[in-house]
Amino acid sequence: MSKSTFTQDDDDLLDALGIDAEEEASITQSPRITRIIVGFEEIESFYEVNKRVPQQGEDRDIFERIYAVRLEAILSSEECLNALEGKDHFGLLVNPTLKDPNNNVEIDDDELLTALGIENEIPNDLSQLTFVKSAKEKKAAEEIGHRTVCRDFDKFKPLFDKLKLELKEGVRKTLRFKQDGIIQKNEYFILGGQIAYIENVGELKEDLHGKLDGRLRIIFDNGTESNILLRSMQKSLQKDETGRRVTEPDAGPLFSNQIEDSDQESGTIYVLRSKSDHPDIKPHIEYLHKIGVTGGSVSKRIANAKIDATFLLADVEVVATYELYNINRTKLENLLHRFFDSARLNIEIIDRFGNSVAPREWFMVPLFVIHEVVQRIQDGTITQFIYDQKRAKLINK
Repeated sequence: MSKSTFTQDDDDLLDALGIDAEEEASITQSPRITRIIVGFEEIESFYEVNKRVPQQGEDRDIFERIYAVRLEAILSSEECLNALEGKDHFGLLVNPTLKDPNNNVEIDDDELLTALGIENEIPNDLSQLTFVKSAKEKKAAEEIGHRTVCRDFDKFKPLFDKLKLELKEGVRKTLRFKQDGIIQKNEYFILGGQIAYIENVGELKEDLHGKLDGRLRIIFDNGTESNILLRSMQKSLQKDETGRRVTEPDAGPLFSNQIEDSDQESGTIYVLRSKSDHPDIKPHIEYLHKIGVTGGSVSKRIANAKIDATFLLADVEVVATYELYNINRTKLENLLHRFFDSARLNIEIIDRFGNSVAPREWFMVPLFVIHEVVQRIQDGTITQFIYDQKRAKLINK
């Protein structure tokens, strides 16, 4: 049905249904034209956010470079210009100064279609699915997310202003983002030279690799926002050499996660698992761990474990270690023991001299929880959590 066949009653009916008559007519456009229009809308979104046209160059973001090639392709194609007539909201197709003189891109028909995000159509070829994105393309689109203008940025701007002042005054610090670092709601990061605020973390589900992932809402201090996936944000922070986590105001880190030439090694956190056959110990060996800190060799520390009541009079295996720099070992060990106090093993053992000994460094805590606690001590977020023994996990205070 075309616009010219609509009666007034038809228009009233469409209006009542929330359908624009002109939109109804546009549905009949070919998938090829639709892809051209959608590709150009992505360029317009880039222009709206960055207030400039996309440009080529090795120092540019990969997507900006794609948009730059795509814009050149559009400007070189009469078909594209006709398809986009009346849809150029910023004059990107009519302003000759927008073309990058350094590009000089010579593109044949196939390359043109590729730049526009369109596969060359092969009529009547049933072996090729036209306009169906590959699994790789879908995954890339899902991971990338899009930056758009943050419409309610006014309510976030005071948060950024306060944060910048706290960073300047040393109330907060920044730490290098570690591999698989934790990302939580209301945390701040620095990515690509911009401050990123995690406004929301969507429902987390396991991905194909069994790791939790979910959609984030991230607000940037330049007034834009993104809906990137959590795992993608982690990867971006890891790849960015300047990617940083911003600590909480009251959480001065207990040790550095970067080793400088002037740093002094302080020791090692060690996590041990017992090989005891004691009936009160053996059933819990998988989750029972000794957590300690030593300034010497861990191997020497455990050499006489089977005759030492501190080690439950049995050999042990080392299941995890963490090197320390510039830290008071005693204070850190006390912090770890206090944090897990509710899960402390309550047992008395008779040592080889006949004395009753109650080891105090053994805790009923899964290894992955210990690892998370060490990470949170490193990044300064440990003060936000307590250990829930019943659920065997960290929970917000």
